[in-house]
This record gives sequence, C-alpha cells and structure tokens, in this order.
Amino acid sequence: MKSVKSLIPVATDQAPSAIGPYSQGVVAGDLLFVSGQLPIDPATGDLVKGDIAAQAAQCLDNVSAIAAEAGTDLNRAVKFSIFLTDMADFAAVNEVYASYFQDIFPARSAFQVSALPKNAAIEMEAVLAL
Repeated sequence: MKSVKSLIPVATDQAPSAIGPYSQGVVAGDLLFVSGQLPIDPATGDLVKGDIAAQAAQCLDNVSAIAAEAGTDLNRAVKFSIFLTDMADFAAVNEVYASYFQDIFPARSAFQVSALPKNAAIEMEAVLAL
C-alpha cells in the first residue's frame, strides 16, 4: 500500500473490487473508513441471491473483509451507515446486523434512498478504529 499525505488505501480480493474511482477503504490516522459495500459476492462479482437478510449479511461480510485487511474487525466499528431502498426491510436488516457485534454496538444511522448502484436493495459503509 502506498501512502499519500498519511492516507493509506486498503484493498482485498476478499471484498468486491471498487466499481468506480474510489478505494475499498482508507486508513487515516487511527481510523479506517470503509466505502459503501453492496451485497456483492467477491468471488463472482454479482449481487447475492436471496432475501434482504442474506444481502445484509454479505454487506457486513464485505466490510469485515476490508477491516481484516487493515488489521481490525467489526468489534472496533465506531459508526455504520445503512442505506435501504425500502425501509420495510429495516427489521430484518437490524436482526442480521445485531448478530455481527459482540461488545459495543457502533453508532449507526439508516436511510431510505430512492436507488443504489447495480439496483441493490442495501448498501453499508463504516468507520472503524484500528
């Protein structure tokens, strides 16, 4: 990884490749900023099949893989943002989300949006402590 003004990009093949001009994650100081993760299977590059719970799990798995590459994990998450195209999915997403954390739940916000890239139903981004 090369550094630009103390910013370090993070990339792993265990999460989907960026589909635009951005990094999967960027380390700045003691924080990792993870770009929005769609429910894309990194092995196929396709959106996962299944209900919103399966899609939420894939988003969290993708964030987790980027975190691991940077030397941290979800239990060091400070803030999550969740974007949903249908707020009716919130309860199912919340149930999956809760199962990924053990100690302290990160700060979080959830938004309904009109559309997401690749017509996904969900996207998650995160900030984690290193």
